[in-house]
Amino acid sequence: MKSSKRNLHFIQIIGLALGLLWIAPFFLMVINAFKTKAEIFTDVIALPETLSLANFVEAFIELDFIRSFLNSLLITVISVGLIIVFSSMAGYALARNKSKLSSILFFMFVAAMLIPFQSVMIPLVSNFGQFEMLNRVGLIFMYIGFGCSLSIFLYHGAMTGISTSLDEAAIIDGANRFQLFWHIIFPLLKPISVTVGILNVIWIWNDFLLPSLVLKSEAATIPLQMFMFFGQYTRQWHLALAGLTLAILPVVIGYFFAQKQIIKGVSEGAVK
Repeated sequence: MKSSKRNLHFIQIIGLALGLLWIAPFFLMVINAFKTKAEIFTDVIALPETLSLANFVEAFIELDFIRSFLNSLLITVISVGLIIVFSSMAGYALARNKSKLSSILFFMFVAAMLIPFQSVMIPLVSNFGQFEMLNRVGLIFMYIGFGCSLSIFLYHGAMTGISTSLDEAAIIDGANRFQLFWHIIFPLLKPISVTVGILNVIWIWNDFLLPSLVLKSEAATIPLQMFMFFGQYTRQWHLALAGLTLAILPVVIGYFFAQKQIIKGVSEGAVK
């Protein structure tokens, strides 16, 4: 009994230490966002002398935050929505079809997760440039291609836990495949859909490399606008950290509201 309590306390201490380690960069980002440039270079760890919002106001203006926020929001929402739709349908089809071709396609999607973007970056951008698709539409199309592999893997894992008797009962009642999926199966996949949504939102919202290759200045997202704070000879850390704090707030708020669904969805998609 004593040994089990001792082990529990040890696990709690390790968990607390890991939690503090994880939150430390966010803590440093927030406290330094309120400092002047001189204060940051004097002591990074110290608390700010005054809680002034001047850095946030200036960063908001310099980033053209409303426009860049709307660009990021438009690209993220459309990309994630289409990823959820296509991946859920593909996961359902691959899970219910037990043919050898279905297994081969599923393993191809899983293998695609191992391909680094850098290996296909140049030919991809070159080919899209020939069709004049280096814009928001082309970027969304690329996000769908890169984001569907992991999403299909998660949906496929969740589908194995849903009995095929639901399909048979719905078909007997006269439902077609479209009605069966969207009215019966898809609502049961809510935890996985939330997980897929959050994981892809975090990735797409914070992505810098792909938009930098595809988007023009008028369609720049928040990560692209952040680059203006880092010049060849100067680094405006006080403004950059204030801008980063503003940029991550929507994702952090969304994550806290959906964290239970995320944990449940990951366990369903990976364990079953």
